[in-house]
Amino acid sequence: MNNVTISEFKSMWSRILDRVHEYINDDQIFNTFFLDSSIYKIESDKLTILVNSKFARSIVETNYKECVLKAISEITETNLGLEIVIAEDIQNTATVKNEPIKPVFFQNSELNPKYTFESFVVGPSNRETYQAALMIASNPGKFYNPLFIYSDSGLGKTHLLHAIGNDLRIKQPRAKVLYISADAFVDEYIRYVRGEKESDNLKDYFKTIDVLLVDDIQFLAGKDKTQEMFFFIFNALVNNNKQIVLTSDRHPNELKGLEERLVTRFNQGLNTNISKPDSSTLLEILKKKIVSSGMDITRFDEDVLVFFANKFSSNVRELEGALNRLVFYTINIKQANHINMSLALESVSALIKTKDIYQKLDEHKIISTVADYYNLPASQITGKMRTSEISMARHIAIYLCRVILDMPFTKIGEVFGGKDHSTIMSAVKKVENQLKTNEQLKEAIKELRKRLK
Repeated sequence: MNNVTISEFKSMWSRILDRVHEYINDDQIFNTFFLDSSIYKIESDKLTILVNSKFARSIVETNYKECVLKAISEITETNLGLEIVIAEDIQNTATVKNEPIKPVFFQNSELNPKYTFESFVVGPSNRETYQAALMIASNPGKFYNPLFIYSDSGLGKTHLLHAIGNDLRIKQPRAKVLYISADAFVDEYIRYVRGEKESDNLKDYFKTIDVLLVDDIQFLAGKDKTQEMFFFIFNALVNNNKQIVLTSDRHPNELKGLEERLVTRFNQGLNTNISKPDSSTLLEILKKKIVSSGMDITRFDEDVLVFFANKFSSNVRELEGALNRLVFYTINIKQANHINMSLALESVSALIKTKDIYQKLDEHKIISTVADYYNLPASQITGKMRTSEISMARHIAIYLCRVILDMPFTKIGEVFGGKDHSTIMSAVKKVENQLKTNEQLKEAIKELRKRLK
């Protein structure tokens, strides 16, 4: 194949891609990672293809290499091997030498490929910030500069920062995207002042960046000289329509120890807050983490997931930690294929007091008690099945949550699978009306109240 022409390369690769597309059967995946790929060279026993980013190379190498090899074998009728490269791999050495040397921190600041827009769960608490991040990734330097994202720890700031970078690496592979933490920037500035290593090119290097993503900018507080350097870099990038995205645990105006001129710059773009997610959003986050980890979500009773989303609701990291403990417990301590509430409570007993669980979260005790009374799985009480028996049990559980706990209708709706306010009101009203004439229902409610004491 050494005499293959460029046009023949293109024709061959087009036919190979058509076969790959058939195998993958996912337009979004194919368009993202394969559409603008090409053959770089063919050696005696290996075909080398060029893709548009490190992220794309990693995804193809990890998930689709065998698929591509199969397509190559079928189209070329050979046993060629496969190498996947990006533009940086084949750059002229002289060109590389002319570029400013990367500061030390850059070499340890890779984007996390797991943090994408697709893996981010959107809810009322973060929708505005998510939309702003999407807009920035689509048109860097064109709208809000900087985009300043602030929230308490563990609510998704860093995820969105990486998502912007990962999205740009795919859509604009030639753009220079740099993700750093403020701590890393401080360390690099110290090396710069001391004249260590190659840090004397710090300003020059930042001038080459197209999109700068800085995590936890609050750690610049109190570091006057470092702030002066960052102020210089900030102005240079913004004045050249380069995009800056910053995250912090507070609004710029609440950052003590920052120069006023920096605070003013941070306020000149768009400031957007991520608030604490509601139970419905946490429940969706939990389900997504279970699925993305390769676990079968049908192993979990629905009331277990609802319980975790309500109990471990301070932030996403706390929720993920509790889930990891549950999974560890069911694999290493008490092996089980099915995870019910009893097992879930055992797994997190070191994190919370089991006695307090039932005192503070009586809605789960009500659901379990009603499920036992009607000999049903608790997951069906909070689920969507609508047989007459399940619907009646569900209405009774909703009614008891309202009359015993005086729970708000919206809160009850969250517990019962995200039902809306009017649906919960209707269920309570239905039970109240039937209690006037239905003796069997009266006895059931009486017995359930007794069991709940």
